[in-house]
Amino acid sequence: MSSTIADLGPLNRAREQRAWYFYDWANSAFATTIAGVLFAPYLIAVAEKAAVDDRVNVLGLGIDPDALPAFVITASTILSAIMLPPLGALADRTARKKDLLAGFAWAGAAAAAVLFFMTGDNWQIGVVAFIVANLCFAASTVFNDAILPIISTESERDRVSTRGWAMGYVGGGLLLALNFVLVSFHDTFGLSQGMAVRISLLSAAVWWAVFTLVPYRGLSNHPPRAVAAVEGGLFASSFGQLWTTVRELRKYPVALTFLLAYLFFNDGIQTVIAQASVFGVEELGFEEGTMLAIYLLVQFVAVGGALVFGRLAARVGAKRVILGGLVVWMIIVSAALVIPAEQLIWLIVLGVAIGVVLGGTQALARSYFSLLIPRGKEAEFFSFYHLMDRGTSWFGTLTFGIVVQLTDSFRPALFALVFFFVVGGLLLLRVDTERGIRDAGNDRPAVV
Repeated sequence: MSSTIADLGPLNRAREQRAWYFYDWANSAFATTIAGVLFAPYLIAVAEKAAVDDRVNVLGLGIDPDALPAFVITASTILSAIMLPPLGALADRTARKKDLLAGFAWAGAAAAAVLFFMTGDNWQIGVVAFIVANLCFAASTVFNDAILPIISTESERDRVSTRGWAMGYVGGGLLLALNFVLVSFHDTFGLSQGMAVRISLLSAAVWWAVFTLVPYRGLSNHPPRAVAAVEGGLFASSFGQLWTTVRELRKYPVALTFLLAYLFFNDGIQTVIAQASVFGVEELGFEEGTMLAIYLLVQFVAVGGALVFGRLAARVGAKRVILGGLVVWMIIVSAALVIPAEQLIWLIVLGVAIGVVLGGTQALARSYFSLLIPRGKEAEFFSFYHLMDRGTSWFGTLTFGIVVQLTDSFRPALFALVFFFVVGGLLLLRVDTERGIRDAGNDRPAVV
């Protein structure tokens, strides 16, 4: 008499994948309503009230209020460069990845809620709150992305990653739609525009905190896998492992080449995301409500874009699809030089183009990189990944801020980002996917 035992692995993975998708849904509220649309223009408006001779004093330096958001993002990302790698090493040595994900998410949401109190000419409280929230956002995504290889096989990665991004755009888009109505029709609700913006900022913080409960309750804490033997307690051994990994990075040259490529092209993407709203308001002359509508359009186009990119990757491989997306990004930033002001149709065309490539390139970059990293060091390698993502994306924002400061125009500042896409694309061409998978000891998916 024979007996069979059902393989529950696929069912358990599917259950955790569904819960995992909801962290993209949760944190997209911060990425869209706050970081993407409302924070930068509102900070500029508040800082302009405190400006003397069109400058605000930041650590003894006179900063143009228009350039202030770019420099704030620069400061937070430099701090991320210091914080993320040790956190990644810690995450690989503990089973409590979902707990750390949720802890940083809730701390970030609390900091984001403080933005409600940025009013009058008190721009400083907004700067501090945003930097803390952005740091926690970056830390939480390290743990979130490190969970991806644990809950999916190599052949499932592109599908799971792109669905997560799509869920993020749906969630962020739904909240953005509500905030669009609130800000655009603030008089109907008996609110000033400033109060409507502040309530919208607060709503994003609450959304982030509440929906983080779904992955917190639905994910399991998996024991560490293939962790390197390093002496000391949890924190001491984490720093020891970090130092060991830094020394051994040369064993994974393909992963290193991809990280360098990602540094450049993601800097361009992140800077476009962070500065698009300011560009629309300050350079093209549209109202904040109009930019909210365009950002909302981008969100929902990006849902389809992410899913289409995932299907294309299943046919031709993620690398080829990412390269195609980078060509579109080059066209987008080049169009900034000639797009006419106050003509809505061209702004809509630009928004649709951004939406098509936005989610797909970022989602596939995440899943593609997961194929190039060794088991047991997922969080640590993803901390280096986010070091390129958040910790060094100040190259793009610094370039943008400097060009604005020198030219007093956002057009050449946005066009300057073409450099990042060109260099990133050329480096990505040098990435040998097959060798990278072999070096990491991972299974080869059906299509690479």
